[in-house]
Amino acid sequence: MRPATLLERSVWAVVFVAVSAGAQTPAPSPTAFTWQQIKDKFSGANPTLKAARSNVDEAKANEITAYLRPNPNAIFSIDQIDPFSTNPYRPFASAFPSASFSYLHERRHKRELRLESAKKSTEIAESMYTDQARSLLFTLRNAFVQTLQAKAVLQNAKENLEYWDKELAVNRLRLQAGDMAQVDLNRLELQRVQFESDYETAVVDLRTNKIQLLQLLNDRTPLDRFDIAGPYEFTEHLDPQDSFRQAALESRPDLKEAVQNVELADVNHKLAIANGSTDPTFGVDVARNPPIPAYFGVNVSIPLRIFDKNQGEKERTRIDIELHQRLRDATEAQVYSDVDSSYVVLLQNVNLLHAYKTKYLDLARDVRDRLEFSYQHGGASLLDYLDAEKDYRDVRLAYINLIGTYLTAAAQMNMAVGREILQ
Repeated sequence: MRPATLLERSVWAVVFVAVSAGAQTPAPSPTAFTWQQIKDKFSGANPTLKAARSNVDEAKANEITAYLRPNPNAIFSIDQIDPFSTNPYRPFASAFPSASFSYLHERRHKRELRLESAKKSTEIAESMYTDQARSLLFTLRNAFVQTLQAKAVLQNAKENLEYWDKELAVNRLRLQAGDMAQVDLNRLELQRVQFESDYETAVVDLRTNKIQLLQLLNDRTPLDRFDIAGPYEFTEHLDPQDSFRQAALESRPDLKEAVQNVELADVNHKLAIANGSTDPTFGVDVARNPPIPAYFGVNVSIPLRIFDKNQGEKERTRIDIELHQRLRDATEAQVYSDVDSSYVVLLQNVNLLHAYKTKYLDLARDVRDRLEFSYQHGGASLLDYLDAEKDYRDVRLAYINLIGTYLTAAAQMNMAVGREILQ
């Protein structure tokens, strides 16, 4: 076997370096979706929402049936066939052929009213679809907020763990310098278990919330390649309560559906009155009756309206109008209740968050830093320092969770209004 040349060795070296570099290439970072992107994916992928859309398509198909005209009737006959005639070769000599055509004419705009009723039903189906989408969007928004909250809690747990590791490093140097007892360092080492436990719990919570979000999106993307991004903060300024009320009256699909049900009941009542009217049937016939070579005639058939068999339907549809008017008033009252309840929760969260942001976070950090300094210089006990660290961690975690509560309340307000009025 001949030895490799210098050129061959160089080529193999380049190949080896390229393969090694490829093997060490880090995995691609996960794609972070914004709320708008998540919402767009949800609209096109959620199976429940797709199934609800089919109801609207079915209602539109009913409009075609409602506007169909009555089909005319055609009758063809031949009479007076005489197979026993004295002339067996002419059995049709005295035949009486005839043809008649008739058409039912619908009076009182029955066909137009049926079409209008079908269109109103389609509008109601669309409002029902929008209302279902509103509820599902609220569920999606909650899942999105919970995932953002889990990310913020994880980041906080990571920062706490890194901070405590730095503290341990400093105190190990103090131990080596004889500035602290071994038992105190051991207590600080044990305290790290709580930070590590918080971190691992936050990792599990984040993965669980991602799974729930992917389920709503009907997405099979691996968790390590899926992420979301968005502001995790609150707005200190809230519009007046009346502005939310007005927006809800204009946007709530269930209130719109209630109004449309009143309109549909009114159309159906008009249709019931129209159906009580009689419809004439016009006909024309053409025949041959020997010795008359051909003739034609016309006729009109009018049902005698001795008994009005539509009285019950007229009364039922009249009562239906009153029923849906009361249901509309009940829905409007529910809209006001939803908006007012959501506004109270939002206002409470904003007040608490403002207090945390302007006072309690800085106060907890200042207390922890002061006791840390005092402990390192012998002015405070280890227990006091650990208590201050725990208080700071609790205040910081409470602030993060309170922002999540605010964002959930904002989603609740958006649902109460019927559109995204708060981001």
